[in-house]
Amino acid sequence: MKIILTDIDTNRVIEMAWEDRTPFEAIKIQFGTTEADVIKIMRNNLKRTSFNLWRKRVNDGVSQKHLAKRSSDIDRFKCTLQRSVSLNKISKR
Repeated sequence: MKIILTDIDTNRVIEMAWEDRTPFEAIKIQFGTTEADVIKIMRNNLKRTSFNLWRKRVNDGVSQKHLAKRSSDIDRFKCTLQRSVSLNKISKR
């Protein structure tokens, strides 16, 4: 099944992928995209050097993009400063 995202949704997926503390599982819950889909989106929408830097960061110990690598102290998907997200829409946008 191919998932078709709007430009706004694609931009949000890219934002979430750039955030170190947002796991791929959170992106899948909101947009139905797998980690492989996110990688394809990033590859198609970023410059090659930016994509390479992102992949390196995701695979390093710095990022916590995989729930299995995350600290058990982190129990939420979003920053406390981020507005609430409901039904894939960011409030007040």
